[in-house]
Amino acid sequence: MFDHCLYFNTTALARLVEREWTQAFKPFGVTPPQGFLLRLVLARPGLSQAGLASELTISRPTATRLIDGLLALGLVERRDAGVDARHWALFPTRKAQALQDGINAASGAVTKRIQQQVGKENFLDTVGKVRAVCSALK
Repeated sequence: MFDHCLYFNTTALARLVEREWTQAFKPFGVTPPQGFLLRLVLARPGLSQAGLASELTISRPTATRLIDGLLALGLVERRDAGVDARHWALFPTRKAQALQDGINAASGAVTKRIQQQVGKENFLDTVGKVRAVCSALK
């Protein structure tokens, strides 16, 4: 019935992938969305909330909720961006930096496991096509 439905099939895939990433990030005490935001902050310290939201393709209010969660966990800190009082940049704490290798290794393990299950070429092709569809729909 839903063989050609983009919504149904991408949502079904998202639920399956969500379970994998939930398990991967569980030892670090973060959810998958928090984990990806944290990985971005670790890789590119000093990004603004708007920059983070744009990179992750999420709304600014969603980014705020994720950031607030990471602030509460002591994994990120806000610093004045120097533009004006309303703008700030996000930086990882030492606690976050200590988790970086583990989080990246866990992420790599999930990717490798999924690639083994579906085939590396199929995996890369699927990710590329999903990204292309996302870009076209923006």
